Amino acid sequence: MTVKLEDIAKETGFSLSTVSRVLSNSNYPVSDQIREKVLHSAESLGYSPNIAARSLRTDRTETIGIVVDDLLSPFTPPIVRGIQDYLIEKNYLSLIVNSDWDPEQEQAAIRTLINRPVDGIIFVEYSHMTSDDILKQSKKPRVFVHRLFGSPINNSVVPDDYYGARLAVSHLVALGHERIAYINGPENWHNCRARMKGYRDTLKENKLPFRTDWLQRGNWEIESGYAAAQKMLQLPKHPTGIFAGNDLMALGAIYAIQDSGLQVPNDIAVVGYDNRDFTNIFRPGITTVNMPVGEMGKVAAEIILRQIETGQKDEEEVKIQGNLIIRETCGAPEMDRTRQGPDPRTISRRILFNKQPEEGND
Repeated sequence: MTVKLEDIAKETGFSLSTVSRVLSNSNYPVSDQIREKVLHSAESLGYSPNIAARSLRTDRTETIGIVVDDLLSPFTPPIVRGIQDYLIEKNYLSLIVNSDWDPEQEQAAIRTLINRPVDGIIFVEYSHMTSDDILKQSKKPRVFVHRLFGSPINNSVVPDDYYGARLAVSHLVALGHERIAYINGPENWHNCRARMKGYRDTLKENKLPFRTDWLQRGNWEIESGYAAAQKMLQLPKHPTGIFAGNDLMALGAIYAIQDSGLQVPNDIAVVGYDNRDFTNIFRPGITTVNMPVGEMGKVAAEIILRQIETGQKDEEEVKIQGNLIIRETCGAPEMDRTRQGPDPRTISRRILFNKQPEEGND
């Protein structure tokens, strides 16, 4: 049997309007004692709110649409997790649509969510391959997280790549390196331009040389990092420190250095970017800049809920700073290395997997 507000009002002795205010989390002042009694009664009776009816009254569904370019991207799940953790905290649900890097699917995903009862849309790693006319026509709030291409835009949350590059290069400088190379990513990615500027500015501030033959371009994959490092190792005076634009290219550089008979970090230090899972497993452990993906998702969710509440449609681009994870590939003293415990977001899963079956159960 469906539990109604009338049932809760009858059990608690409060008016229907008071019960409604508590359960809708209204700003109307209600004492803690009344609130606690109503919530306890709702839980004990098994009350479940009628979302459809509420949306008709408030013109809101308390649901956020999320468009992702690729569910298999290593950055998408933790960004979405950051979004969902915050939405759940605020009693919002989410609807996820994957566009799979396909312009037609991307446009279909946007149309689907615009025509569905969602209060706003968050785009994760949005490549923006389709026309944005359809977005302009929609009145729904929208936020972009970790956009991969194009110039900065409003309502977007991105990593502070300039700051991250400065962290990486400053670490090599602090360890005494003066010949520092950079393996950059593809030229059309705006984060590559930001990291390049951070690299060059840090060299300049420390009066260190910038040489074009110490600058190589890769494509984010291991093989390109290997090839870039090989070219630099053939130079009469090769670099003693390498900053790679991501962890996969850093791994490729490490393999190239090892295959040449040199050692990491004794002969050449390497620092990556992103803090992918394998960087803590690989030996030597890879020093890297942590991509603040969870925080980026959380901030995106904060922004879109604020826009829904206030009606404000445009906010300036937000840059989230990462942090340096110091491991073994740069030769930092052990006392300076970052100590990382288990991911707190996996605690529930680990408890469940380690739980012993109860007696009498098969």
